[in-house]
Amino acid sequence: MIELNKDNFEEEVLNSKGKVVVDFWSESCDVCMEIMPDVKELAEEFADDFKFAKLDIKGNRRLAIGQKVLGLPSIVFYEDGEKVEHLSGEDLEVEDIRKELEARA
Repeated sequence: MIELNKDNFEEEVLNSKGKVVVDFWSESCDVCMEIMPDVKELAEEFADDFKFAKLDIKGNRRLAIGQKVLGLPSIVFYEDGEKVEHLSGEDLEVEDIRKELEARA
């Protein structure tokens, strides 16, 4: 998974051709930390169809707000630099992410 920050977000996500999945997370978010290993597994499983990246909102809060990420965890799907889906909330489960990946693969 690519580690995103304010310096590479535009290049890796907004200017990227193809499908990109961004995991917006924080160490202080229990659900984020709980699902992170499963998201990494999905990244390996769907590596042929998607580029996977993660953005720690600590130090990148303004960037997250600019992407309308107001709650954690948030998994955002982009296609050719355009946001096409946003899954978020404390009740977010790995199965929800998998379904979205399968539908968009």
